[in-house]
Amino acid sequence: MPSLLLEKAERKALAAQAHPLNPVVLLGAAGLTPAVLQEIDRALAAHELIKVRLAGMDRDARQAASEQISDSTSSAAVQLIGNVLVLYRPKPDEDDPA
Repeated sequence: MPSLLLEKAERKALAAQAHPLNPVVLLGAAGLTPAVLQEIDRALAAHELIKVRLAGMDRDARQAASEQISDSTSSAAVQLIGNVLVLYRPKPDEDDPA
């Protein structure tokens, strides 16, 4: 599944909306497992805009995990600051049969 692409203005507005949010998914010592990806997918379906804490990883590993998460969940990585990744995926239209 391809990741979602955002314009700079959209990314900035979403980052501002995400500022007061707390992380809903914490990536621990086990790393990025299928169960964690499934939980991120569930959280995105429920909230559209979420934070994920990527603990215990170096910068390159966090960047790789960010790309893998956004590709796997068809979401957009709004920002990655420190250990916190902000993800966005709009809810599908309820009128859309697909």
